[in-house]
Amino acid sequence: MKNIKLIALFAVVLGLMSFASLAESTKYKCMIQMTNYTGEGAYIVISLLNPEGEYVETLNVKGDDDEWYNTVESWWQFYGKKRSDIDAITGATISGGERSISVIEIDNDKIDKGYKLRFETAVEDQEYYESDVELELTAENVKSKVEGTGFIRYIRMMPQ
Repeated sequence: MKNIKLIALFAVVLGLMSFASLAESTKYKCMIQMTNYTGEGAYIVISLLNPEGEYVETLNVKGDDDEWYNTVESWWQFYGKKRSDIDAITGATISGGERSISVIEIDNDKIDKGYKLRFETAVEDQEYYESDVELELTAENVKSKVEGTGFIRYIRMMPQ
C-alpha cells in the first residue's frame, strides 16, 4: 500500500512538472505600414530568430501564393527544407502605401532572452530585404514602433 501511495505521489509530481514546462504565450497586434512604392504587393515573412540569429519559427506570412515564397531568400532556405504547414498564418500581400494588422503569438520565455523578430520583404521584379525590420524581443520593444529599411515604413507592436 505504501508503494502505491508513493507511485501516485510521483505521478502527481510528474504531471505538475509537465504543466509547468508548457510555455505561456502572449498575442500581439502587429501593424505593418508600407512605404509608397509602386509595383506588386510585397511578400512579408515574420520570423522568430534565436540569440544566434538562426530561424526558430515562422510567425506570419503576407502572401499566400507559395510559388513566390522562394523570393524571400533567407527564410526560404529555412522553410523550404522543412515545409511546415503555414496555412493558418498566411494572408494577402501588402502593396505600397497600405497597412495590415496581424496577430502574432510569441512564447513569453523568448522575451528578454536575446531572441529577435525579423521582417523579410520581397516584391516581384524589385528588391529583397533580408532584414527590412529586425528587433530584439524585449519587454519594451514588443510595445513599440520600429522603422523599416526597405518596403516597410514601420511596424508597431502592441500586446493584445
